[in-house]
Amino acid sequence: MDIRLIPAPISIHLSLDDGSNDSFKREFDSFSESDDDAIGQWLKLAKARGETKDSDPVLLLLVTELHRKLDQVLSKLDKSERELMELPLSEEINGINFDYFSIKRPILVPLKKYYGRISMPTFPKRDVAIYFRAIEKNIAQIELLHQRDRKEWNGYVTSRERAMIREMKEKNDSAN
Repeated sequence: MDIRLIPAPISIHLSLDDGSNDSFKREFDSFSESDDDAIGQWLKLAKARGETKDSDPVLLLLVTELHRKLDQVLSKLDKSERELMELPLSEEINGINFDYFSIKRPILVPLKKYYGRISMPTFPKRDVAIYFRAIEKNIAQIELLHQRDRKEWNGYVTSRERAMIREMKEKNDSAN
């Protein structure tokens, strides 16, 4: 199978999903937009009502993220932060595209389904819940992402591809 992958320095925590544990599905569902934080829900409603049309979108995003960080600090102090499942395996992702990714070590069992969390190196930083199927021992096909996470993933793939093109162009320019 010839799959073109773009280098990407991210990592994944994962576990085999044999279908007997509904904890994966519950955690996956907890990452959905409907379980978004209060400030996120308020912002969506304000945008829908047109109340943010005169606001600077970058400033609005930064203030919203500052509010989320403050909420995280307060929840840590209150010891009320979301508990994530302990996933037994951790691996470095070394290549991605819109539908596939590869990991460094060949630890996957082909044709088996897995649940995982990827820490996205984007702003704002957040974890993305993912279901995927192993195609080979180190190549996986993405099966399920929340819509918001799919947009985040696709944006990251695009930005990595642009970075790779710039690097190749710089190498060509310096060789000439």
